[in-house]
Amino acid sequence: MEQLTLTTPAFLFSAISLIMLAFTNRFIAYSNIVRSLHDKFLVSKDEIIIKQIKNLRRRLYLTRSMQILGITSLLLCVITMFLIYIGYQNLAVYLFGTALLLLIMSFILSIIEIQMSTGALELHLRDIEEHLDE
Repeated sequence: MEQLTLTTPAFLFSAISLIMLAFTNRFIAYSNIVRSLHDKFLVSKDEIIIKQIKNLRRRLYLTRSMQILGITSLLLCVITMFLIYIGYQNLAVYLFGTALLLLIMSFILSIIEIQMSTGALELHLRDIEEHLDE
């Protein structure tokens, strides 16, 4: 097994930070959409709004899970660096591997969320097309 150095987990810092920024931006966008849908729902209990709310709830939970996995991955990278610093190389290797797996899981959830987002936009597009046909 190759020797793990302090620079290896440090490389993930910038990547994970950018990913967390993207996930946080999604979360902020969802909060704005929820407020908007809430106002629209109070005015009109339209079926498309109800479908959007259900879709958004699932996407919100996915985003929360993506953030938790990303933050945990970053935390494990920091602990890995500390373990390398104090000389616990073998434990650091396994912990870093776990951090990578968590990051991969976060990416997989992100792909699922993107698919769901596309589905939500499809609802809007179908609604527009139905109104055009009238």
